[in-house]
Amino acid sequence: MKKNNIGIDIGGTNTDIGLVSAEGVVIARKSLKTAQYFDTQLFINDIRNVILNLMLENDIEEITGIGIGAPCGNFYEGTIDDAANLNFKGKTPIKAVLEAQLHVPVVVTNDANAAVYGEMIYGGAKGMKDVVMFTLGTGVGSGIIIDGNLLYGSDGFAGELGHSILVPFGRKCCCGNEGCLEMYASIRGIVQTCTELLTHSPNNALAKIPTEALCPSIISEAAYMGNAVAIETYRKTGEWLGIALANAVVFSSPEAIFLMGGIVEAGELLLKPTRESFAKHKLFVYKNAIPILRSKLSENDAAILGAAALVV
Repeated sequence: MKKNNIGIDIGGTNTDIGLVSAEGVVIARKSLKTAQYFDTQLFINDIRNVILNLMLENDIEEITGIGIGAPCGNFYEGTIDDAANLNFKGKTPIKAVLEAQLHVPVVVTNDANAAVYGEMIYGGAKGMKDVVMFTLGTGVGSGIIIDGNLLYGSDGFAGELGHSILVPFGRKCCCGNEGCLEMYASIRGIVQTCTELLTHSPNNALAKIPTEALCPSIISEAAYMGNAVAIETYRKTGEWLGIALANAVVFSSPEAIFLMGGIVEAGELLLKPTRESFAKHKLFVYKNAIPILRSKLSENDAAILGAAALVV
């Protein structure tokens, strides 16, 4: 009898928990507000309760297993290790605790690893063997598939390209380093870029909006209406992101690069300068066309489906 799995996408803002069929369909889902949790045990217990409720509400008696995509998810140890975007620090033994509570196998990996795996199995990367994905949201994650296999590295943490240094001695990142890609191509990175540009354009319409209320959707809407600061914000963001993608090609030489996350909803406003910067900075030896594509899966489904598929 075919059984269902649970796929969990843990992000800095929300944790999405999905009941996934054997055919790769998200049957039902619920969310938790990750940002409200400072206690790891409470967080894991609430995840367990959501899983049990999803099973009960959908008349599911058994699941095959649970796949979890999380920032700094350690595949080898089944832990979440000092994730910069989460309030709880140290090693969170989420695999061991959930296995003890629910008596099913649990697989933990980087959230972007789960997303790119979902893209390869169910989305636009189907049939590809070498793919890189960047997830642009609260932070910047990345997942790398080489010769059909997820790249984990010696300690399970390969692929944290969001914390590669893009601008030496640049903006202070929550990981402790300075100038990480995450500080330039994430939600807060875009807002900070816009805020910095507004210091030179105090009469711009966006300057009337409190900094805490600024967000990429407001900035992109202003850009599409012709706001010069908003347009420049996305041009600079695309330029930085294009450099990061060119750097990723040097070690992975992928067939395609996929982007997903709320920031990508800006469309060509972000994609055009990103592709231009990528073409400018890509090393000349990589002569094959490497398209920069938006994920073919819905923003949340990619990580949930990828995490669930890892169990199988």
